[in-house]
Amino acid sequence: MDIGKLNKLGKTINEIEEGQTMSVTEAIEDDQILLYLGLTNDANPLYVQHDYAQKTVYEQPIVPSVLLMGIVTSTVSKHFPGPGSHIVNLSVNFVEAVYHYEMLTFLFEVIKVDKHKEDMTLSVEAVNTEGKRVLDAVVIVQPPMVYKEESEDNHE
Repeated sequence: MDIGKLNKLGKTINEIEEGQTMSVTEAIEDDQILLYLGLTNDANPLYVQHDYAQKTVYEQPIVPSVLLMGIVTSTVSKHFPGPGSHIVNLSVNFVEAVYHYEMLTFLFEVIKVDKHKEDMTLSVEAVNTEGKRVLDAVVIVQPPMVYKEESEDNHE
């Protein structure tokens, strides 16, 4: 990312319609978990210690919930609606535990566009490769807002 360069903006409120969808597939790897643990100083043995996890109902280490939230929020920032977006509300339900190395598919759907408030509501569902739902979320996002004179120069 070039800090001095103007980056392309994501979709503005006028480019978003109810019913639009996007999906993202992510594999949960050890390096992501270790980075999270290092950044947050979270020492929960349930996330990395096999001997400890075997004594729990999970039987093996699980993925920290915040990593799943990170996939949701980074997808909003990077892709849908994209750069310049701002999450103003996030409600997440973790339905099932997620284990290391699982492949998850996140489906995003625009369920409401409020042009008066200049925000949109996304429904998010994540499923694992077995088709089990592991996460439900509702995300309220302010898409990128631009000044009229800049919108023609910086947005395509």
